[in-house]
Amino acid sequence: MPEHATATYPEGDQLDRRFERIIGKSAALESVLEQVKQVASTDSTVLIEGETGTGKELVAHAIHNASQRVGRAFIKLNCAAIPLDLLESELFGHEKGAFTGAIAQKIGRFEMADKGTLFLDEVGDIASALQPKLLRVLQEQEFERLGSGCTHKVDVRLVAASNRSLVKMVARGQFRSDLYYRLNVFPILLPTLRERREDIPALVTHFVKLFSRRMGKQVDSIPPETMAAFQWYSWPGNIRELQNLVERAVILSQDDVLQNPLHKNQTEVMIPTLHRSRTFYTSKTLDDSDRALILETLEQARWVVGGPHGAAAKLGLKRTTLIAIMRRLDISRPIHQEGTDERGIASETIRREDAHF
Repeated sequence: MPEHATATYPEGDQLDRRFERIIGKSAALESVLEQVKQVASTDSTVLIEGETGTGKELVAHAIHNASQRVGRAFIKLNCAAIPLDLLESELFGHEKGAFTGAIAQKIGRFEMADKGTLFLDEVGDIASALQPKLLRVLQEQEFERLGSGCTHKVDVRLVAASNRSLVKMVARGQFRSDLYYRLNVFPILLPTLRERREDIPALVTHFVKLFSRRMGKQVDSIPPETMAAFQWYSWPGNIRELQNLVERAVILSQDDVLQNPLHKNQTEVMIPTLHRSRTFYTSKTLDDSDRALILETLEQARWVVGGPHGAAAKLGLKRTTLIAIMRRLDISRPIHQEGTDERGIASETIRREDAHF
């Protein structure tokens, strides 16, 4: 995989190949790409987990494209989008007359993916009655079409994905443990967009160029306050939501300046708490929201404020700005030793840590 391989997140096969690169250089993304490089050259089954919109299909594409199967088929199936009574036929195919409505022979996805890669998205939605058949084809690389007694051998590399925790589904008896262990040979957990905020400017710039070209519009400027709003939004829909909002912003743009699609619907879309001048709102509600976000980011960064992987970089702020905000919101690293004040917080934590940022 190229050194700067990076992924955007297309919705369908019509998107051009330039839209299939993974965008970003955050530590969280680099960790995923390193895992892709490690597993791609093997034929091992991969399980990709992560929230909706984090780019699971694009990572599956990256695994296939970096493997020895790259010249072969990449077949995908969203298990949640197929009615339960038709999913078996979609996976394994059927013979003419196998059931009512089977007016012709149908080739299933496993057969279509022979010598290539099969990507099963939302694999947790496969019905329990069908799970043993999936387990068998993974173990034996063979199956029968519905209505046929003939066994077909295949050579398929499986990449599965789920936005739900399969291990929790196993604990609740909703997913077979033996199938889970067979799928979980090489797990990859994708970070949320909230965990890689430093990648947002590059993603926004990429999407702006893409949609501007498609719409025949010229958008040359992204105001700092607009970019700040993008960086501080919570992104429950992750990169797919970012893509859609940038498309909306390009549609709304006038005078070559990207419009902010968030600020007009603050209560509806949970606008981030960063002010246009890069200072924080003073209301108690927004202060609480700011405090929660900063504490979450500091925990993720192991309380490192400065540096390329520190909390300031993740939040898109200067180190000194974040320290000032921490002081204003009375945020300091909790310690459990003598010398703490009545709240259990060391008053000198920020100053002492600042020497190492």
